[in-house]
Amino acid sequence: MKVTTLFLKSAVLLIGLVVLGLSVFGLPKLAAFSTTANPEFAYLKWPVMLGLFMTEIPFFLALYQSFKLLRLIENKDAFSEEAVKSLSQIKINALVITLLYVSGALFLSSQKALHPGVALIGIVIIFTSVTIFVFAAVLQGLLGHALEFKSENDLIV
Repeated sequence: MKVTTLFLKSAVLLIGLVVLGLSVFGLPKLAAFSTTANPEFAYLKWPVMLGLFMTEIPFFLALYQSFKLLRLIENKDAFSEEAVKSLSQIKINALVITLLYVSGALFLSSQKALHPGVALIGIVIIFTSVTIFVFAAVLQGLLGHALEFKSENDLIV
């Protein structure tokens, strides 16, 4: 169990570092290139960058909760209120990411600036966030029922 959770914690950490690196180094360069290649959309540089940076807040909060959940599993405390709270936070953050990307896509569409490649990436991110939302909601429900069952059994014994 320790090896599995160590692997998953390493994966969560690596994902966080990659996203942080891309946002610090890649995003500004991509924005500068896009404004040079498409000067008619240069006015969208800062709103788009701000929107992308805003989505990182719930993303990193969800990664933190995932790390916390893995730590609970590692300590054999997966069936706890703390685990249910972590799943709830992951679910909320996934929903926030979904809403931010949908609103960003609507904004870009209203400006006639929603490039098909950008739309495709947005759809993938939205689909992924919705999938994480649903998965976390299902796990939260199952874990909540398991906790109720466990507490009923503890009262009987």
